Amino acid sequence: MWSLRLQRNGSSKALFYRPVLQHMETIPTPGSYMLRDHAGQPCIKANLGAEYVVIENKTNWYFSLDPSRVVLSGECSKDEALLSLMLPDNSARLEFTFRKDEDHFYVTKLAARLFPLPVCKGCPNKTYSGFLSNQTLFKAANDRSFKCTSESLLSVSSELRIKLVRLQMQAFGVPDGEFREEDECWADFNHRAVPIIIGSIATGVLLGVVLSFLIIRDRHASGYERL
Repeated sequence: MWSLRLQRNGSSKALFYRPVLQHMETIPTPGSYMLRDHAGQPCIKANLGAEYVVIENKTNWYFSLDPSRVVLSGECSKDEALLSLMLPDNSARLEFTFRKDEDHFYVTKLAARLFPLPVCKGCPNKTYSGFLSNQTLFKAANDRSFKCTSESLLSVSSELRIKLVRLQMQAFGVPDGEFREEDECWADFNHRAVPIIIGSIATGVLLGVVLSFLIIRDRHASGYERL
């Protein structure tokens, strides 16, 4: 949710936006973002929904990024790239710094900033910001994409967390502007693999019980024949 404020400066008037924090959490709306290099070729593509989680006075407040208001910027070089998602008047910003090595690309820095309306009457204006650096986030093989349908919750400061949903990224070249084959995150792998493992264990236990029953029955039958 947004608030449109009117600011008076002498006889001039200026409109500016401020995010409004909410008590209740909602599922962020996913957006699709494409950054091109100086030659006009797609160099970063990202699909994601993002939610800011503010911790104020031991209470969680929420604000979801609206893709329709995002201003996209950034830059691409051979081994490093920046994707910046900014809301009007720099009231919110989310930045991903990508790095590339011989075999993989990944996000090495995540920075976030939010300048919302105060959460209560009389509360001071406050900017919430933070970052993670020297990371190996959302790692995928070169010429592939990283995909995670599970939620990713990242704590960038003691007062701010970033939740990413339905995330898919590819950097340092996106041929034809389309994602290549995905490298899935561990959370998705576990969600997919754990039920299979549990089912296999349950099947193994059941087969063990049936075999034990058959062996015991055959032994009893052989004993009766000897008598």
